Amino acid sequence: MITYSLKRIASGIVLLAVICAAAYALLFVNGSSIARNIVGDQATEAQVEAKSIELGLDQPLPLRFLDWVGSALTGDLGRSWFGTLTVSDALTTRLPVTLALIGVAMLFVTLLATTIGTLAAVKRGWIDRAVQVGAVIGDAIPGFVLAVVLATVFAVQLGWFPAVSSIGPGAGADAWIASLTLPVIAIVLNYVTASAQQIRSAVIQQRDRDFVRTLRSRGLGESEILLKHVLRAAAPAGLTVLSLQFVGLLGGAVILERIFALPGIGQLAVTSTVSGDIPIVMGVVLYTVVIVVIVNLAVDLINGWLNPKVRVS
Repeated sequence: MITYSLKRIASGIVLLAVICAAAYALLFVNGSSIARNIVGDQATEAQVEAKSIELGLDQPLPLRFLDWVGSALTGDLGRSWFGTLTVSDALTTRLPVTLALIGVAMLFVTLLATTIGTLAAVKRGWIDRAVQVGAVIGDAIPGFVLAVVLATVFAVQLGWFPAVSSIGPGAGADAWIASLTLPVIAIVLNYVTASAQQIRSAVIQQRDRDFVRTLRSRGLGESEILLKHVLRAAAPAGLTVLSLQFVGLLGGAVILERIFALPGIGQLAVTSTVSGDIPIVMGVVLYTVVIVVIVNLAVDLINGWLNPKVRVS
């Protein structure tokens, strides 16, 4: 298990390095003058050149990237090029909003999908058909459409929830709950049936295995077989689907954050990319990739614990 874990950690570090290098290079290929964007169109060429030298933009790209890596390894991600706020401060104020949104939504998706998918696999009938139809509808309707409908009906027309997020410095639990309820519901509605369908298929597959028939022949009850053996065997497939959805939401959260005016890292990434604030963008990339690596590592370790064959492969 230790060797398996070290391999997964090493692959995560390699992935982090590759993505950061690629993102850093892509941020400088548009041909526009970053220094000119910062000092403004009215600045002279001498001022633009001075700003370029101040930011180190006169240095070769590989040297700049290595300098950024060296600072990042010490925990210094620099400062915003369009303000005095440090990258760490900008991210630590916004990252909790995004993680709370995705984390709470995925918790409800996991609980509901596991329950519904298991019932569909065991009971079949109308529950199974409802999951099949719901999965198709969930794939056909984009998540932002559900978000817009929920915001229009329950925030604008009925006024049950705030149309604009009230999350801010010192905001209490009431503000967080009121601001996150609708986007969480939008995510759950969009993802739960697709996840339930995957779990349903995994449970059906495991219930047809020889070991289940052996357990039945030994006199074990169906509930005990399902809860102690079938669900454990089906868990890796469900965890993989849920982890992919979690990772996808990290990139797609920007749309929900814009619809519900949530101060998360998605909006920060978009505004920083448009303005050319490279330190902020690289900070978002670094934090996001680290979260993805941690999630994938946790899923791999859990799958390895549930199924020893995974560790061998």
